[in-house]
Amino acid sequence: MMASAGTSPAPQTVGDWRREYAYTLGEQAFVYGFPYIYNAELRHGWVTEPADPKMAMHSAVDHFWHARTLFDASDREGLTPNNDTLYSCAWVDLSTEPVILSHPEMGDRYFTFELVGITSDNYGYVGRRATGPHAGDFALVGPGWEGELPAGVSRTATAPSPWILVAGRTLVDGEHDLPAVHALQDRYRLTPLHLFGKPGATVPERRDVLTPADPARDPLAPWKTLNAMLAENPPPERHEILLRQFAEIGVGPGLDVQEQPESVRQGLIAAAAAGLPMLREQLLSGDWAKLINGWRYPPREMGHFGDDFVKRAAEQALFGIAANDLEETVYLVAFDDAEGEKLSTGRYEIRFAAGSLPPVDAFWSLTAYDESKNLIPNPIDRYSVGDRTRGLVTEPDGSLILHLQPGSPGAGRESNWLPTPHEGIWFVTLRMYLPHPEVVDARWQCPPVNRVHRPADAS
Repeated sequence: MMASAGTSPAPQTVGDWRREYAYTLGEQAFVYGFPYIYNAELRHGWVTEPADPKMAMHSAVDHFWHARTLFDASDREGLTPNNDTLYSCAWVDLSTEPVILSHPEMGDRYFTFELVGITSDNYGYVGRRATGPHAGDFALVGPGWEGELPAGVSRTATAPSPWILVAGRTLVDGEHDLPAVHALQDRYRLTPLHLFGKPGATVPERRDVLTPADPARDPLAPWKTLNAMLAENPPPERHEILLRQFAEIGVGPGLDVQEQPESVRQGLIAAAAAGLPMLREQLLSGDWAKLINGWRYPPREMGHFGDDFVKRAAEQALFGIAANDLEETVYLVAFDDAEGEKLSTGRYEIRFAAGSLPPVDAFWSLTAYDESKNLIPNPIDRYSVGDRTRGLVTEPDGSLILHLQPGSPGAGRESNWLPTPHEGIWFVTLRMYLPHPEVVDARWQCPPVNRVHRPADAS
C-alpha cells in the first residue's frame, strides 16, 4: 500500500489539517443541526420580541397566536404563507407534563393542527382528516412522560422532542367569513395538564425561552446555539454514532466550541458561512423533487425526512419551517415555465382542460411569491386564485385558463387573474388540501405555466 501510494499524484498542500477536518465535518454538522438553530431563532423571536399581534407571530409559551387577517403583501417574514387559512400557532413546552389542545365543533369547515418536532419533522395531527370535526380535547405528550390522562382526553403520538410547534390552519371563505373563524379561534385552547378541568384556571404567560447566540457579535454563534438546543432537545439514540463524530470538533449537547483550538474554531466558522448558501442552492436545484411539466412534485417522505438531513434542513425547515404530510396537503412549486426558463417579467397562463382541475376533498389554490418568499403587492390585493374564487370564467370547451401577469387580462377575465411582479423573478405554489391519491402519487399532472408574452409585451 505504501509503495502504491508513492506513485500516486502529489496531494495538494493542506495548511492545517485540524481546520480542514473541522470545516468538512462542520458542514455535515451544520446541515444536521440547521433546524435546531433556525427554530431557536424563530421561537425566541415569536415568544420574546414585541410585535403587532395582528401582523406578526407573537405569543407566550403554551399560548396560541391567532392570525386575525389573511396574509398579504405587508407581511415580509419570507415564510411562503398561504392566503386561504388563518394560522393559529404556538410553541409548546412538553418537558414536564402534557399540554391539552382543545377545539370546538368545527362542522364542515376544513381545519388542521400540524404537530411538529424541533427538527421540523411532523409527528402527528389533530384536525378534520386525522381526528374528525367534533369538539375534542387532545393530549400533546412529551418524551418519557408516564401518567394518566383525564377521562375524555385523547392522547396523540408521543412527541420526539420536549419542545414542539403547533401549526394550526382554519379555512376562511373570504373576508365576510372572518368573524366566524375568529369565534372558532377564540375557543382553541392549550392547557397544561395540571390546570386542565379547573374552573377559572389561567395559563400563566411564560417567555423564558433559550436565547440564541448573536451572529453579529460572535462568529461561533450558530454552533453555540446548536449545542444549547441539542441539550434542551436531545437527539434520538440512533444518532449517537453521528454525535460522537461531531463531538470531535466540539459540536453536541453540553459541549463548548469556544474550548476548541483556534484552527478548529476557524474551520467551524467557515463551515457555518458555507452551510446556509449550500442549503439554499440545494432547495432551488429541485433535486429533491420529481419534475412534471415544470412543477416540482414533493417526494413521499415530505414532512418526515428524518435522517435525510439535507432535505430535512432545506425542504422542510428553510423553505417553510415545516411541511405538511402529503395526505394533508400537497404543495407543487414551479420556478420555471414550460420552456424551462425562470418565471419573470411577462405574461403567463395555466390552462386546465375540462374535467382536469386539481382533485381534492377540501380545496385548492394557486399563490405567487417573490424571490424572498413573500406575497406580491398588487392593485387588487389578490394573492391567490382557486376553487373558491368567485366568478371564474371557463372557456366554451369547459377548460379553465388562469392568467399570471402584472396587469389585468381584461374586465371579463379579472376573476381568473393572479397578479405577478412587474419585474424580477417569482414563483408559484399550487396547494391542494386533502388531495386524492392520484395527486399524492404524482399520477395527476398539473399543466405547465406557459409564457404567452415576452417582457417587451408585458403590461
